[in-house]
Amino acid sequence: MENSRIAVRQVVDWSAAAWAGLISGLIYLVMTTTLSSLFEIEGNLILRMTAAILLGGDRILEDPTIATLAISLLIHFPLSLIYAGVIAFVIHRWGFLVGLLGGGLLGVALYGINFYAFTAQFPWFSALRGWPMAAAHFIFGAAAGAIYEILEVEEFVPVVGE
Repeated sequence: MENSRIAVRQVVDWSAAAWAGLISGLIYLVMTTTLSSLFEIEGNLILRMTAAILLGGDRILEDPTIATLAISLLIHFPLSLIYAGVIAFVIHRWGFLVGLLGGGLLGVALYGINFYAFTAQFPWFSALRGWPMAAAHFIFGAAAGAIYEILEVEEFVPVVGE
C-alpha cells in the first residue's frame, strides 16, 4: 500500500483583505490629516490632490467642496482595497509578524510607486515626497498586513498535478 499525500496550498481570504483595506485606508486618512497639521500643510490638500486625479491638476488650488471630498474618497478607498489585496496576496502564508513587517515594507514600496512613478502622470504629488508620507505608507501597509492576518480565516485547497 502506497503512502500518498495530498499537496495543499493556502488561499487568500479576500473578505479579510477587503476589511483590511477599508480599515487601513481609514487609518491612513486620519494619519495624513494629522501629519498635515503637524507639518503645517493645509489639512485637506491631500484630499484635493487625490480628487485632482479625476478632476485635473488645475483644481487643487480651488476651495474644496463636498463633491471634491467625495471624489477623493471614491478614489482613495478603492486604491486602499487594491493595495491591501496586493499586500494580502503577498503575505497571507506567513502569519502576523510577517503581515505587520512585510506589509509595512510593501507600504514603503507603494510610497515609491505613488510618489515617484505615478508623478509622471500626476506631478502635483511630488510636492508631498518625503519621510512623513513614506512613514504614513509604512503604517498603512503594516496595518493592512496585520489586520488581514487578524481577520483571515485560513483555507487550504488541494494542488492539482503534484
